[in-house]
Amino acid sequence: MSLEASVSSVLVKPVSADCNLDCKYCFYSAKVAMLYPETKRHRMSVRVLKNLIAQFVAYSWDHTSFCWQGGEPTLIGLDFYRKVVKYQSLFGLSGQIVENSLQTNGILIDEEWAKFLARYRFLVGVSLDGPPELHDHYRKDHAGHFSYKRVMEGISWLRRYNVDFNILVLLNKRNIQRPKELYNFLISQGFRHLQFIPCVEREPEKDGLAEYSITPTEYGHFLCAVFDEWVREFPQVYVRDFDDLLTAYVVGEVPSCSFSSECGKYVVIEYNGDVYPCDFYVEPRWFLGNLVEQPLEKIFASEKFIEFSKRKGKLALECKGCPWVEYCQGGCPRHRTELGLKHNYFCPSYKIFFKHAHQHLLRLKRLVERNRLVDITGVSREQRY
Repeated sequence: MSLEASVSSVLVKPVSADCNLDCKYCFYSAKVAMLYPETKRHRMSVRVLKNLIAQFVAYSWDHTSFCWQGGEPTLIGLDFYRKVVKYQSLFGLSGQIVENSLQTNGILIDEEWAKFLARYRFLVGVSLDGPPELHDHYRKDHAGHFSYKRVMEGISWLRRYNVDFNILVLLNKRNIQRPKELYNFLISQGFRHLQFIPCVEREPEKDGLAEYSITPTEYGHFLCAVFDEWVREFPQVYVRDFDDLLTAYVVGEVPSCSFSSECGKYVVIEYNGDVYPCDFYVEPRWFLGNLVEQPLEKIFASEKFIEFSKRKGKLALECKGCPWVEYCQGGCPRHRTELGLKHNYFCPSYKIFFKHAHQHLLRLKRLVERNRLVDITGVSREQRY
């Protein structure tokens, strides 16, 4: 398979880092402030949108996936997404599958939004860090007001119109301490599709990590505790990391990029058409081109993109003899290179987790193979995130 064929989706930032919340742990706003210091308000133009959709549906003609993200992508307004589906219909080919997902804080979701998302079958990811006392600690708006109640109101509209949605939890210094309570809270709310993202960031003005960052040991124990809850309910609850790893145990391939052998499964499209290989690497060093000035097909075949995709394979020497490297594949490079480490910051987390979960995953692998639960292998769940 060629490198170009591995680009299966685009992560689009129609408002760049603009957001109606001021989350303390947001890493993306600082990147955009450095890249586009002359622009205070970022909105994708119709020209860029048309170019993006026309090029990408032609490139990935059989199965095309657009993920709309931010910042807060609903800030651009519903009319923008009406144009999205209009141009996808206009430029799409006969028999082509086109998927849309929207990652949102949920605050602007109302009845009109919910009707639209249901009609065009958008998959929605909603950011929620747990019950009010955990969620509201870091996720306030620019006036310092809490956001939990407004997020839950948005979720209620999604439910009312049967919009397919999942919950994304950013693991920080507060909620990482309460794994079972956090998991059971989410389950008690009726959420059955969950994703947990570990937070670790450098403190910009100090030589060290930001106070909201979690430690490898905390993350390892969190994974073990939540895994024990998840495995008891299998396969009724979907937790992305666990389902992805089970996929690796069953078929040897992982839907998400963190545990893949290479990067390069998606690219980031900024509001002005600038292309980057990953939202963690939106920086001058990894600028790939602008889709209005250079075709996406050429950008995907560029030497710089190939270099980025291959760099994950350069693992630390200690990874070579590790029994778990075939499953974790060294983790996300960002947790190595961005932190100035020789090995992944969360390497100890993975060792804690695999020692705890390996035999259970082998048992689930046998169960899946015996009962042919293909849904668990990622075949029909890959579109969820």
